Amino acid sequence: MNTRPILKFSPGNRQFYSELKKRVDNYFKENNLSKNGNFNMYIKTVFMIACYVVPFTLIVTHTFESRLSWWLLSAVMGMAMAGIGLCVMHDANHGSYSKNTTVNRALGFSLNLLGGHALNWKLQHNVLHHTYTNVHLHDEDIAPPGFLRFEPHSKLKKIHRLQFLYAWFFYGIMSLMWSTTKDFKQIIRYNKMNLLKGANTTFAKELTIIILSKVIYFGYMILPYLLIKEMTFLNWLTGFVTIHYIASFILALIFQPAHVVTETEFPMPTDEGNLENDWAVHQVKTTMNFGNADKVFSWIVGGLNFQVEHHLFPTICHVHYPQISEIVKKTAEEFNLPYNSKKSFAGALWSHEILLWKLGRPTVQPIRAS
Repeated sequence: MNTRPILKFSPGNRQFYSELKKRVDNYFKENNLSKNGNFNMYIKTVFMIACYVVPFTLIVTHTFESRLSWWLLSAVMGMAMAGIGLCVMHDANHGSYSKNTTVNRALGFSLNLLGGHALNWKLQHNVLHHTYTNVHLHDEDIAPPGFLRFEPHSKLKKIHRLQFLYAWFFYGIMSLMWSTTKDFKQIIRYNKMNLLKGANTTFAKELTIIILSKVIYFGYMILPYLLIKEMTFLNWLTGFVTIHYIASFILALIFQPAHVVTETEFPMPTDEGNLENDWAVHQVKTTMNFGNADKVFSWIVGGLNFQVEHHLFPTICHVHYPQISEIVKKTAEEFNLPYNSKKSFAGALWSHEILLWKLGRPTVQPIRAS
């Protein structure tokens, strides 16, 4: 992948984003609002972190003695782990949580304390995914293991015919891979791609951080097994896998219907590396919203059901997405651009399921940009 050509977005169609940015900036100026987090964001941060720390504390202190209670508390930790990722870490690593870069770095590092690595996430998500959304061989979010197929330009295999059934099971092991092997493989790959130099860091430094982070993470995660005599290793392993499986499954349910759906496009660059649209138009055509009218759902998932707004303005905190969504929708309509959106979360998941089914069959042909 380090030999991939450098892609170039079209220099045309920039009027849309220029006008949209002006309108969004005016919204914050006229309402005297910061684009960063507010009190709502701080309350949410405390809530999500508490939902992770409190159950863990109850387990470690042997407050409950039954195996069922350990499992239920682990399940809560899994939901909280996803919540921290969606509502806190995500904004922090985009630099949108706070104006203070130290605060952003500290909260972004929460990923390391949950088994991942912040820099790898930034490179995969901020650099590759947010730049080359849904582009074959450039967006790693649509480059899963070979038994899954998320876009029409990748190789079709016989096993893909059944992916609409089995993909959902494998969505639950994502963070298990992060916590064990994926971070090491990624940092080696990103070093070969010269992405570490662009991030102003070195391979040795990041590898050291990864190793130390894993030691700290597994060091505190193993405490229940070491401190509770009645807890067998199988009890501990069940809880550990439960935490990661639930967290991973929730994360997949939120991120997959944002891009891997029937409504979005999967643009293919020309042989010269040219993409058909400019960056902003590209984001609009490759992204979809869902369940925007449900305020509780939006609060829980960190506003990431407003993916169109997030991809156009990743440095604006998610608490503002519901307010600026009408501006984005109206401006897109004025420029005759799609504003992909599903009324319900269930509808978005169904669209993802349909695409999984279609991508398992040779009837779905790649569309190459001219």
